[in-house]
Amino acid sequence: MVRLIAALFIAVAGLSAPSSGIALEPVDLELVLAADGSGSIDDEELRLQREGYAAAITHPRILAAIRGGYHQKIALAFVEWGGPMSQHTVVDWMVIDGPAAAEAFAGKLRAQPRMAEHYNSISEAIAYSTNLIASNAYDGRRKIIDISGDGPQINGRSLTEAKLLAAAERITINALVISTPGGGYPGPSGEPLDEHYRNDVIGGRGAFVVVAEGRDHFAQAILKKMILEIAARQP
Repeated sequence: MVRLIAALFIAVAGLSAPSSGIALEPVDLELVLAADGSGSIDDEELRLQREGYAAAITHPRILAAIRGGYHQKIALAFVEWGGPMSQHTVVDWMVIDGPAAAEAFAGKLRAQPRMAEHYNSISEAIAYSTNLIASNAYDGRRKIIDISGDGPQINGRSLTEAKLLAAAERITINALVISTPGGGYPGPSGEPLDEHYRNDVIGGRGAFVVVAEGRDHFAQAILKKMILEIAARQP
């Protein structure tokens, strides 16, 4: 275990980073929205997810939470993930500091084609998002990976390894669990899916899980979750 931890910290140290001498832009939060785009999500569900995120990003309460920060701006990126080899930056880093930037982000999110495929590697989504944060041009007071999904970890590296990579960068991992009709997918040991996410997925300071009771409540759940994250609060 000690060797594993040491190897992971060496791996993190080798992550690509902005060139030395380039000043990083200060922001209140570096936030990766990492949404499930795996085979369990059909095209209509993917559209509803993106619409939910686009509506949340442009919502007056989100913009008010951003204005309440010290720098009054956050850095935001959107990722969709599927199997171990399928993680995709749908919208690359943008600074959100007001309605115009939020609308621009939402427009890009709606316009991009579907890219993710195959089945659930939450761990690789975390590792990919960690590298996205470690290599960007921003200096956030806080750093968060926001994982949303309707199924458990299936493939890829262990969640423990991925979480250690995130911890080395002082990144908090929060989760939004999408509960589907009929009980949905259980965790790897047959436990409720939200319990799997609480025990195995989230990590870091103040980490939490929000449950969306069906896709009809997804937009409301992501709005609540993003307000908590931007305003540095817990549910």
